Amino acid sequence: MIFFSFFKALVGKDVVVELKNDLCIHGTLHSVDQYHNFRLTDITVTDPEKHPYMLSVKNCFIRGSIVRYVQLPADECDVYELQNASRKAATIGKQQQQQQQQQAV
Repeated sequence: MIFFSFFKALVGKDVVVELKNDLCIHGTLHSVDQYHNFRLTDITVTDPEKHPYMLSVKNCFIRGSIVRYVQLPADECDVYELQNASRKAATIGKQQQQQQQQQAV
């Protein structure tokens, strides 16, 4: 859920999504769901010679399982907040694991 809320905060911002088939799509993030499926608007392809069939596409839906990377603008990315959320999630997970071990004994 950490990354879902992180990407949800970036709705309306420009991102570059690199897919597992080496296709890079630049566009405005319209929406994201809990499965990391992305909907982009006003898209362009970074290599139009390699993917000429994508020139006429303006909006797209990208399934989360085929995403390799998401490149974010540096000024929009709050790394400190993401690190704190990751630490908090790890701490909660560790506490839950300890409680389960205590209940098993």
